[in-house]
Amino acid sequence: MKVPHLNDTVKAAPAAPAVPAAPAASAAGPRPSFAALRNPGYRMHFATYTLAMMADNIEHVISYWMVHEKFHSPALGGFAVISHWLPFLLFSVLTGALADRFDPRRIIQCGMALFITASLGWGYFFITDSLQMWHAMLLLTIHGCAGVLWQTSSQLLLHDIVGPADLASAVRLNATARYLGVLVGPAVGGVIMLTLGPKHGILLNTCFYLPLVLWLINAPYGPKFRKGAEAPKRAVRGFSDITQTIRDIAGNRLLVSMILLSGGASFLVGNAYQAQMPEFAHDLGHGDPGVAYSMLLAADACGALIAGFLLESRGLLKPSPRTALILAMCWCVALAAFAAVHVYALALAILFAAGFLELSFNSMTQALVQVNAPGPIRGRVIGLFNMASLGMRAFSGISVGLIGAMIGVHWSLALSALILLTVMAILLLRFRARPAVS
Repeated sequence: MKVPHLNDTVKAAPAAPAVPAAPAASAAGPRPSFAALRNPGYRMHFATYTLAMMADNIEHVISYWMVHEKFHSPALGGFAVISHWLPFLLFSVLTGALADRFDPRRIIQCGMALFITASLGWGYFFITDSLQMWHAMLLLTIHGCAGVLWQTSSQLLLHDIVGPADLASAVRLNATARYLGVLVGPAVGGVIMLTLGPKHGILLNTCFYLPLVLWLINAPYGPKFRKGAEAPKRAVRGFSDITQTIRDIAGNRLLVSMILLSGGASFLVGNAYQAQMPEFAHDLGHGDPGVAYSMLLAADACGALIAGFLLESRGLLKPSPRTALILAMCWCVALAAFAAVHVYALALAILFAAGFLELSFNSMTQALVQVNAPGPIRGRVIGLFNMASLGMRAFSGISVGLIGAMIGVHWSLALSALILLTVMAILLLRFRARPAVS
């Protein structure tokens, strides 16, 4: 198997305007701070995306709590994780193919409709006190499918909103908005539960999805607003689109490298360590485990938020495959260190650094994929990237969680991080050993 070279020039399809536009943007000099936010359309997208992300996390807080109180089932909790990520593994490329052929705005609205359906469903079963386990499993599955329709199509729409010049800024700000939703959503969800109660609070949550739905009705983006000749529309072939997309990009070494990097990180580590935070908090032995647990999660999310704002304001870490790989290696070192430490304050600092590094390399890999994806199949390529970066997280529960049940979560997290670090170090050494190909 031929190892892709990170310095190779990307050979994009002739119909893709994004590839030649990127060098022109860099040649014009450094981009201003928060470049994407200077675009009025992106400001609306950012605000509505953040609200929807907050609503997504509010629903998690309320529904997970009520399901736990009703069933006390660890197995159902595990199903909640699987149902959240498995749709990304199965349907990301299919969603990207649909977004290539049809208007991504309408696909996003379909995703919001599923989110609203899930919240209304929870509200009905909570109010009537008729929730059964199969109801919960169905609603969790609907919520997971809504996520893949939303995220994949939103990434494709970003290219229409800001263009290739500010795409890296938009991707990084979107990643920041995601972590902002992770931080703010549980807090708002807790306040709603205390004031309105979970039964009515989950119904109120549907309102937070509506701004995105309404804005997209007439937002001037999508296929009919694109300049130049329209890319030929390909038939949507379902799961066969996965193998076809892999064949289509097999010769594009940058895309292959970034998708492999993101998929490997998700498969071996992902965010599975966050589900084990209660045990880490208990083992660190600092005060009340509940408070310690919340602070550990907050440290990871705060590190990511600071990364987004700092990197955007300073224009640091320009996207490059080599930089993304080195940042991911540093992330592995941080997670291995977190698994090894026994001092709570030090663990908080390391998790802050891990969150900073995770947002940095994840947003960079996504930006590189979106900028360099061939225009006619951009949605499919973004779908393949999401399949690797998000869908593969379903398996990280095995490497960190299941193996952690046998050898302890400290050892399983450290081992997974070190295996990933070794793989990436070997790739980096081989890339450096080979001369650049013109």
